[in-house]
Amino acid sequence: MSLLHLLVLSPFLFAILVPFLYRYVRKVHTGWFVLILPLALFIYFLQFIKLTSSGEEVVRTFKWIPSLDINFTLHVDGLGLLFALLITGIGSLVTLYSIYYLSKDKEALHNFYVYLLLFMGAMLGVVLSDNLIVLYTFWEITSLSSFLLIGYWYKREKSQYGAQKSMLITVFGGLALLGGIILLYMMTGTFSIREIIANLDLLKGEALLLPALILVLLGAFTKSAQFPFHIWLPDAMEAPTPVSAYLHSATMVKAGIYLVARLSPVFSDHAAWFILISTFGIFTLFWGSFSAVKQTDLKGILAFSTVSQLGMIMSLLGVGSASLHYDYLENNIFIVAVTAAIFHLINHATFKGSLFMVAGIVDHETGTRDIRKLGGLMGIMPVTFTIALIGSFSMAGIPPFNGFLSKEMFLTGMVNVLKMDIYHIETWGILLPVIAWIASVFTFVYSMILFFRTFTGKLQLEKLEKKPHEAPVGMLISPVILASLAVIFGFFPNILSSTLIIPAIKSILPTIAQSGREFDVEIKHWHGFTPELFMTIGIIAIGTILFLTVRKWSFIYERFPQKLALNHFYDQGLVGTERGSAWIMKSFMSGHIRDYLVYIFVFLSIISLSSLFVTNAFHLDVTNVAPIGVYEIILSLLAVGGAVVTVLARTRMVAIIAAGVVGYTISLFFVIFRAPDLALTQLVVETISVALFLLCFFHLPEITKKQKRLRFRLLNLLVSIGVGFVVTMFGIASHSEKLFPSISKYFVEESYKEAGGKNIVNVILVDFRGFDTLFEITVLGIAAFGIFAIVKLRLTKRSEREHEGK
Repeated sequence: MSLLHLLVLSPFLFAILVPFLYRYVRKVHTGWFVLILPLALFIYFLQFIKLTSSGEEVVRTFKWIPSLDINFTLHVDGLGLLFALLITGIGSLVTLYSIYYLSKDKEALHNFYVYLLLFMGAMLGVVLSDNLIVLYTFWEITSLSSFLLIGYWYKREKSQYGAQKSMLITVFGGLALLGGIILLYMMTGTFSIREIIANLDLLKGEALLLPALILVLLGAFTKSAQFPFHIWLPDAMEAPTPVSAYLHSATMVKAGIYLVARLSPVFSDHAAWFILISTFGIFTLFWGSFSAVKQTDLKGILAFSTVSQLGMIMSLLGVGSASLHYDYLENNIFIVAVTAAIFHLINHATFKGSLFMVAGIVDHETGTRDIRKLGGLMGIMPVTFTIALIGSFSMAGIPPFNGFLSKEMFLTGMVNVLKMDIYHIETWGILLPVIAWIASVFTFVYSMILFFRTFTGKLQLEKLEKKPHEAPVGMLISPVILASLAVIFGFFPNILSSTLIIPAIKSILPTIAQSGREFDVEIKHWHGFTPELFMTIGIIAIGTILFLTVRKWSFIYERFPQKLALNHFYDQGLVGTERGSAWIMKSFMSGHIRDYLVYIFVFLSIISLSSLFVTNAFHLDVTNVAPIGVYEIILSLLAVGGAVVTVLARTRMVAIIAAGVVGYTISLFFVIFRAPDLALTQLVVETISVALFLLCFFHLPEITKKQKRLRFRLLNLLVSIGVGFVVTMFGIASHSEKLFPSISKYFVEESYKEAGGKNIVNVILVDFRGFDTLFEITVLGIAAFGIFAIVKLRLTKRSEREHEGK
């Protein structure tokens, strides 16, 4: 295992130490120990910038399950490195912020940092894994760890609700993603992303390509909160603010963005990829910005603004995928959309991370996040005010901050759609720039509401739970760094061009990058009098008017019926599921094992028998069958007779003896078939089983002599005959037709060579099927403990009753 593997797994390993640090070093905040890891990882990944900038990639493989083409292969290229730096860089700042936000005396810090490290490690695994199955494994760990982080304050009902909602929606998407991965493997024969991209010709004309595409997008859309799956993200705001700042500015919600960017070369030839991503993304942008305006909670505004910004990045990736339809670099105007997506990905992490931390500071120092109670904090919290100004104005797309630059590039990408000559874009393409402009207006409005309602106006001390004051220096360090980056990237954006943006573009557009031409990314504030400039002027002008008059037109939000809200459908779906489950439980869970066995046997019999004949898998071939002798007939009749007596016996003693007859008869079959070791084993097992049955049933009451109605006996008879018939049919079919050579020859040849044993049966049980045997012994041991406990409890209660009687 390489150093890269160890560092990617290091958050999981360090998480093991956190509870011990929390318990035995209580005088020091646990966050100080945790901070060392993401900071060290960030510094380590910075060293890869030189490699990726020169077009090189790093691949490290650890053999995991090579027989199934599942290896732990890590691939560091421009795109993976960008996300790794965001994960570790923002992770370091969030950890530092959490040290001052979470009290070491009042909070269960060991839980918090274990969950945080699990999430960090899972995200690194997602963005650096080349194998899709390994990527999926880490993908689901992000869902689990985010569930734990969102529900960190588990005693709060809203935290439980938000954690459950995020888990249900993202895990649903994860299962869909797994289905898409399996379909990709069926088409290409590999789980390696690099190999799939290198053999795209295998996907041409494949009927499974569209289902795989839809399933992959379901996974991406649920994780990145695209409409209509965005409803989990606002409820996830019940998590502590450091969690919100980490999950929703740089990590979890960006996982879907990463997946779409990484797999764009695979699906970009299909029209559905462009259409679904661009349309769902642009509508998510609009709906998120429109919904953010009506929020009164600071984190609520930021939640819907995150939905909006994610939709913006997703729509850019959708439009940018059109650039792969052109093999040339010159005048490929759609590359600007990919460039804008990558640039805004970075910008969003800076200004949104700082704004989440500002919301946490305001809540921490005033006791509320309700903008109706806030106002006038500018003079009391000047540093926080400055950070909020930079973050809000950058999010609104106002110069000279970095958000303005990526917003201009976004508008350019949407305007370029009108020049596209594929997918009949001339009929509906005008909707993309129009919706983009409208959504940008609402983005400006909610950004102004977030800033001005909090820090300007009249100070309402009587409505605040605490007397406000500036946050401690330690809590300000992280947001100050992020706000400073927003300013630096605004004035000097091209420091990112060759180091992070171009390498990431090459990863998303590999076919164009392989043409040998160099990408040229030059980001600047002034492009002349372009349509984008006039669109920006309109956004600021109309946005200012709407902001100043928001109370006069906000009544439109009340006109939307709650019964049509997506959250209402989700809640009703949960209620319906619970009611349906209760009905099923009430209808079928009778409490009788016999009923459950009837359900199981009937279902398996129908499915098995149907599949046997539908697939024409039943064959009867007796050419290689040995003749049946007199002893076999006698023993068969004896076994059948014992089984019948077991069922019809009136006492348990007779039933146990009859069952023993069946077992001993089977051992005689082994003697006839010249398998003495199996015969001895069967005799020992049967003797012990009979003894145990006698011991256990001794404590049970006698069999009731009350007759049951005939229909129950008839049903049992039919089920028994059906199961016996199915097993017989499968036995005949498996003997008559061999789909592959028998494995017995392998055991004969390898038992002594590989395991050093001459008894093949023992070698199979101990070596070739060692884990199987171990688990069987474990199950028997657990069952034995259970039986012992039941008998012991009964004897104890009998003794107590006898004592009370005396």
